[in-house]
Amino acid sequence: MVERGKATQGKVAKAAAGAEQIEIKATVPNHQIVPALRRFGLTAHNDEERFIYFFDTPKLDLLGAGIITRARRVIGDDHDSTVKFRPVVPADVGKEWRKYRGFKIEADASENGMVKSASFSMPVDKGLIKRVAAGKRSIATLFTDEQEAFLATMAGHEVDFSTLVVLGPLHAQRWELEDPACPWPMTVELWRRSDGKRLLEVSIKTPVVQAAAAIGGFMAFLAEVGAERDREQQTKTRWALEFYAAKYARPAGAAKKAAGAPNKAAKRAPAGSVARKPASKRAKSPGAKRAPQGAKATVAKAPRRRAKTRTRRAG
Repeated sequence: MVERGKATQGKVAKAAAGAEQIEIKATVPNHQIVPALRRFGLTAHNDEERFIYFFDTPKLDLLGAGIITRARRVIGDDHDSTVKFRPVVPADVGKEWRKYRGFKIEADASENGMVKSASFSMPVDKGLIKRVAAGKRSIATLFTDEQEAFLATMAGHEVDFSTLVVLGPLHAQRWELEDPACPWPMTVELWRRSDGKRLLEVSIKTPVVQAAAAIGGFMAFLAEVGAERDREQQTKTRWALEFYAAKYARPAGAAKKAAGAPNKAAKRAPAGSVARKPASKRAKSPGAKRAPQGAKATVAKAPRRRAKTRTRRAG
């Protein structure tokens, strides 16, 4: 029974105030991942494949300050980089950023609560992310002057990109689907770390005015199809970053020993996975584009040279 009355009036609207849209998310418990993929017919033949790279200090100072910096390689589609702050107070975010098409303020809702984020994404030239990951280009080259200005303004000081390291990549599969029992289009993302562990997230996006109905309706839909509540639910970003930061910090001897040991996870595909077709032969998921993040930082900026600035204004 959902409580109703004066105590609940406008509660969701107030929590989402200032956001342009709301994304409602739920993770699926590990033992239900394979049945969920089968139920909706989600395979490597109809997904959008992505490789996601995060950039932070080895101690995750940016994440601790509510800042996420990342880049995404989307197979067969455009690549991008994102600077995200979470949480934010929308009224405190300067209006000058709203002229950029890649900027947005969004409310993220889950069974654990709601948080608002501000993110700024820009396109990245193909091949650049790989060169950065290989150490042939600096991390700073992935972000435009406008993104760096947004980062410095929101954080209260400039960030020294030379103190950051590459964490990842994390392999992701993404699908968009509809179900007659759910009035909102759904997005499903399956993230897989290099240790073989997986995280499956199901989400919908709606205008803020529909937030209360969408949260209640989506959770009711998940209950109806038998999706259990994930007691270990956490954000995909933290789940990935903490693993890769720990891996990065592992002593050289331990890393060498691990490298020489048989990698059982690599030899055996996780249950429910399907052998991939070449990227050129796989169907491309319609409408799958980018996403956006939160608060204060810690680090000072080293001078550098920029070859070219990529600017995209809202048309």
